[in-house]
Amino acid sequence: MFQRLIRAIKSMFGGLVSSMENPKLILEQNIRDLNDQIPQMNENIATVKANLIMLQKEAKRNEKQIHELTSKIKSAIQANRDDIAEGYALQLEKAKETFEHTKDQLSFADRAYEKAIKVKKVFMREKDRKIQEAKEALRASERAEWQSKIADTLEQFEVGGIDQTHDEMISRINEEAAKNEARMEIALDSIDTKTMEIEANAEKIRAHELVEQFKMEMGTSSGSISVDDEPAEEEKSPKKSVGAKSKN
Repeated sequence: MFQRLIRAIKSMFGGLVSSMENPKLILEQNIRDLNDQIPQMNENIATVKANLIMLQKEAKRNEKQIHELTSKIKSAIQANRDDIAEGYALQLEKAKETFEHTKDQLSFADRAYEKAIKVKKVFMREKDRKIQEAKEALRASERAEWQSKIADTLEQFEVGGIDQTHDEMISRINEEAAKNEARMEIALDSIDTKTMEIEANAEKIRAHELVEQFKMEMGTSSGSISVDDEPAEEEKSPKKSVGAKSKN
């Protein structure tokens, strides 16, 4: 039960920390941290190098001391001063021990310096790789932010703009037009157009007859109605024939 409670608390705080973390800011800080480590690393390598140089100089001094003590011992022996030679011999023994110790330190310092140089090369290569990855991730983040803004804009156009009601309005207009068209067809079907055409033709004929009648009365009848002219001549000819018979 206690372990479950611990896991629950860890999950709560872990989720809180995750929600507070900004990947972009963390990557930018990582880049700064990686670059900030270079001066400190150079300083550490310089310290190792300085220790190496110091040990090299000390080894040379020890070696020189050994040569000097060896020469003094030989000179003392040649001078039959064994007592002095014995004193130099003890110093020589001590110098050789120091020299061996210095050489061990020098060997260790040399390996440490070579190791530091290798570590720096590995670090620089890894640093460059991580910084490149971070920069690519940051560029991807910028693209994602830009795409998110574009998506938000497009969504606003679709939801808050004309797209929301465009199709509905088009459908309503088409529906209204279809209704009116149907009403027109029904209205046309309900009217007896044939009768109207007959009546219109009858009126046209009647109007033509009235005009012709006026022309006849005015003596300006056109030759278009030849049927009406012929009876008039027939009426005149009998009168002439009657007049001729009475004359005879």
